Amino acid sequence: VQLQASGGGLVQTGGYLRMSCAASGSVSSVYVMGWYRQAPGNERDLVAVISSGGVTQYLESVKGRFTISRDSAKRTVYLQMNSLKPEDTAIYYCNLHELYPDVNNYWGKGTLVTVSS
Repeated sequence: VQLQASGGGLVQTGGYLRMSCAASGSVSSVYVMGWYRQAPGNERDLVAVISSGGVTQYLESVKGRFTISRDSAKRTVYLQMNSLKPEDTAIYYCNLHELYPDVNNYWGKGTLVTVSS
């Protein structure tokens, strides 16, 4: 499986961006897919993920501003990011964690999001 991310870029404070991540190849029936981010000097944090069952989880600081969604048929997840803040600046990584029947963990190439003040 390969993950192809798109979107990201430079935006002003209060602006919005939409990112997508598409998985190529066959994906296990039970999985969690979504986005992590890493700012310079920080650890990689979970931003938003969605399970094959539609359950979502968000980083506390993005709740109410970011929305994750998916198109199962296209094996694609989307991250709508609104009301962006400078502290959202980071490299965002798409992740696919397969749980059943196969157990695998895949990362996409990072996408830079820069929010200017």
